[in-house]
Amino acid sequence: MNPITMFLTLVAVLIGLLLLAAGLPVAAAGCFVLAVIIFASLKMANAWERFVILRAGRLQGVKGPGLFWIVPILDSITAIIDQRIQTTAFSAEQALTRDTVPVNDEAGVFWHVHDAQKAALNITNYREAVDRVSQTSLREMIGASMLAALLSERQAADEFLRAEIARKTADWGVSINSVEIRDVTIPEALQDAMSRQAQAEREKQARVILGSAEAEIAGKFVEAARIYAENPAALQLRAMNIIYETTKERGTTILIPSSMVDSMNPGLAFAGRAAPSAAGG
Repeated sequence: MNPITMFLTLVAVLIGLLLLAAGLPVAAAGCFVLAVIIFASLKMANAWERFVILRAGRLQGVKGPGLFWIVPILDSITAIIDQRIQTTAFSAEQALTRDTVPVNDEAGVFWHVHDAQKAALNITNYREAVDRVSQTSLREMIGASMLAALLSERQAADEFLRAEIARKTADWGVSINSVEIRDVTIPEALQDAMSRQAQAEREKQARVILGSAEAEIAGKFVEAARIYAENPAALQLRAMNIIYETTKERGTTILIPSSMVDSMNPGLAFAGRAAPSAAGG
């Protein structure tokens, strides 16, 4: 009983007792009757509640929120509907995907009652029905999906489930806000196989990248060799740079023959071999 009805009932009873003590039994009886009427007729619904009222077995109306009256004996409250958002967890165990892989799937659905009259009169237990429909829809979706799509396309699966459950529950006055798949579990043996496959794919990609890099480096070497062949001075400058790079570290002593730079210049070496030949001729 709500506190307002309780307070008014107590006030009517106290007034009746005072009138009875004052020697006014008729007025006191009237107050007692009023107390009974208030107790049996005055109801209060919270902001999120709707009361479905039947009068002699027929629908009288949906009351709430706030205070309202019913006719004692004739009227009865057949259902109190909570219109706040509800959460229902459901799962599908050992459901087969389209490629015959057994999976265990856990999900949750967020829903609310938008039509209290339909929820009270069109179905016996709308809460249990939402749970059963959610489980059935989840199994149907798993059976129509490939494992790869089920694992990677979570948002699409959530939206599909939401639309499917909403279609089935529309006649019950229930709206589906969202569906969230929380976990998809596959057998451990398949997990190992998928892990090895992913590792092999990554290794293949790494080898392809390494081969592309080697081919690019080889092309640069060929281009550099062509430049050095056409311009011996460039090769000599490169040789001198190599010598500098090897001797720039502090605390390191390196002995280099004086003829080392000349030996790295193929032009000078060829001229040195050609001079004796000309002299002999």
